[in-house]
Amino acid sequence: MRCPFCGFLESKVVDSRPTDEGSSIRRRRECLSESCQKRFTTYENVESQPLFVIKRNGSVQAFDRGKLMRSIAAACDKRHVSLDQIEAAVSEIEQQLQGTMERQVPSDRIGEMVMEQLRELDEVAYVRFASVYRQFTDVATFLTEVERLIRNRP
Repeated sequence: MRCPFCGFLESKVVDSRPTDEGSSIRRRRECLSESCQKRFTTYENVESQPLFVIKRNGSVQAFDRGKLMRSIAAACDKRHVSLDQIEAAVSEIEQQLQGTMERQVPSDRIGEMVMEQLRELDEVAYVRFASVYRQFTDVATFLTEVERLIRNRP
């Protein structure tokens, strides 16, 4: 690592620790130049690859964590689901998507992942999301989904 003070190309790590969020590592370094020997801090982050969503109509757009957050929050509106629970669900989905190593993910897969998370969080929020996601056209379709939910309860 190049010293920011003298430009010397070699330094040693004096201390390493994760940041508060755990998403990067903070390293204290010391320049190995005999004339400098100053200390400086660097941060090491995992480089994440951009993720794209293939929409139902075939168009492709960048994954938007905020959009996912808003759609789950809308399904959970006026339910006893905290913002922390919603953020945890979004983080879980995003982590699963990043873990697949696929750069383009069909929106259907993301929708199913959201429904899986909502099923565990709140059944009413799950049915709300499912009604929009699966494009329920009548009450019978709605009822079928509710019956399926009741049958699959633990």
